[in-house]
Amino acid sequence: MNKIILTLGLLVALTLAGCSDFLDRPQKTAMDDSNYWTSETNVRLFVNGGYPNYFNGYDVSWGTAYVPYRGANFNDDMTSSGKQSSFLAAVPADNWYRSESATTIYWLTQSGASAWNFGWVRKWNTLIQRLATMKENGYLSDEQFNHWNGVARLFRGVEYSRLVQSFGNVPYYDKPVSDTDMDEQYKERDPRTLVMDKVYEDFVYAMANIRANDGVNYVNKYVAAALASRYMLFEGTWYKYHPGSGTNELAKKFLELVVTAGNLVINSGLYQFNTDFRSLFGSDAQPGKEILLYREYNSTLSTMHCIASYSNLTESQAPAANLALAKSFICNDGKPWQSSTVAEADNFDLKKMAVTRDPRFEATFWGAPLQSSATLLYVCKFIDRVGVTYSFDNVSTPRPPKYGSNTNTNGFPVIRLAEVVLNWIEAKQELALSHGGPAVTQTDLDKSINAIRNRPLDAHATAEGVKKTAPLMLGAIPDDPARTSSAEVNTLAGVVSSPLLWEIRRERRMEFVFENNRILDLRRWGKLELMNGATNPDLLLGTWCDFNTTQSGNDINFDYLIPGKQINQGDAKALKVMKPDGTVVAYTGTNKEDMVGFYIPQGIQNRDAFTVRSYLQPVCTDVIEMYKDKGYTITQNPGW
Repeated sequence: MNKIILTLGLLVALTLAGCSDFLDRPQKTAMDDSNYWTSETNVRLFVNGGYPNYFNGYDVSWGTAYVPYRGANFNDDMTSSGKQSSFLAAVPADNWYRSESATTIYWLTQSGASAWNFGWVRKWNTLIQRLATMKENGYLSDEQFNHWNGVARLFRGVEYSRLVQSFGNVPYYDKPVSDTDMDEQYKERDPRTLVMDKVYEDFVYAMANIRANDGVNYVNKYVAAALASRYMLFEGTWYKYHPGSGTNELAKKFLELVVTAGNLVINSGLYQFNTDFRSLFGSDAQPGKEILLYREYNSTLSTMHCIASYSNLTESQAPAANLALAKSFICNDGKPWQSSTVAEADNFDLKKMAVTRDPRFEATFWGAPLQSSATLLYVCKFIDRVGVTYSFDNVSTPRPPKYGSNTNTNGFPVIRLAEVVLNWIEAKQELALSHGGPAVTQTDLDKSINAIRNRPLDAHATAEGVKKTAPLMLGAIPDDPARTSSAEVNTLAGVVSSPLLWEIRRERRMEFVFENNRILDLRRWGKLELMNGATNPDLLLGTWCDFNTTQSGNDINFDYLIPGKQINQGDAKALKVMKPDGTVVAYTGTNKEDMVGFYIPQGIQNRDAFTVRSYLQPVCTDVIEMYKDKGYTITQNPGW
């Protein structure tokens, strides 16, 4: 089994500087650089070290950032009891944020980008340099050189994209920096437009030169195209919704590459939506043909994770999914709940929502309120159908290791067709709206959103009465009242003018929930203010519940939530619900019959105020002081 993507310790030497190296420092290696670069096999080993960095999937340890659900909970989809985690309030001293408080660490570790470190840039620049020498010395054919040079440039482009997402302007290097070249080591930041234009060139080269097939779960030209579409969409839309950050010319150029990259993948005929949604995340082996790149886990190889355990109905979820997210799912007639013709579309009981909403709702959430969730809305997206049975139906049987602790083995679809087509359709609509591009057609929608909606349903969903969502039709685009709500008005970018663009964005929210996409989408769209509970009150609410109901089997027994300690005494433990009209009811010990409404997480408080500066991370003071000590200056981001 050639599963490089699941192995973390592939190549330690010849990779990165230590944590104290903020800039690009020469590295001592255990390998002899003078005789290493003699075969394609050694090149592959060197490149393999980048896979766990860029395609970390569920990762392999507790509390790791960049992983679904546990490392992607700082956004407007998630809510905790008590005070909400806050944005960074001051410039951190430590480049690695080791000294930061718990109230700010979420933003720092889960903003979806990178810390100020150029070790990975050095790795790929070193490889590019060595490949040229290998070709000159006859160790690589033209085809081998072109492929690996494409891979190196792809990863360099990804690395710089992540740095720019974090900091905006960053120093650009296209070759390794000598330890004696202080002017280069400590040069000022280059404009993000210059950096990302270089990234554009890297992506174009990678798509043209990387092999169409280099083996299972290795990077190929279609993976390169998918990554290009991801990062070029971010940058192209950033320029629109953050005025002054870039040019219309570059925005158009980048968005056009998203379309080109999408066409490459779509027209290949290699990928299709032939797998039900839940199986994409809960399977132990790669399912179907939707996935371009898959991270596999294997207990025999000691590559396991903990994410399935956080979906097994028993482990606590805090933060957890909120009402704002639940309401964002359309009904299966393709309309928002306010205008849907589906019977009981306005009923927020989870069992009703499972059969009235888009199938991804049922596949993502447990069908009843659960105490183990801070909002009573429990996410079970990252576990298979069998895994949840050990909490209710199969309690006499010991839970297998694959469903508990950090011994989980279900794999993760690192890159899949759904992302490619949703990037593609969003780019086409943005080009049509702002850059004179052709209007989106019904055929475009059928290749993207409607293809996703036509995914198969699994047997469980069908038995529950779940139905596929109706296709999105150009002649009948729903106009969601949330599009012009006060929450949207009070954002950097304001109200979305196009109902079609709104529906494209909604599709992303339903499709990628808890997969790390949401915070990046909010940032590029100028929508971080949606994380403010003052203007988005559904952010601070949980699911609908009726505390008079005593259910059985797989459902909650609400009696456990009525102990004396939860009687309202003005404390944070008081049990509360909010009625649809906004009335708050607190449990007094004698008013159980009135405890029907949206659950209010215990001790809920809005996060601290934040400003537009939060869209970019600051350069830490250690880096600024390091520059100063060497006689150089580096500028700080605005507002910091």
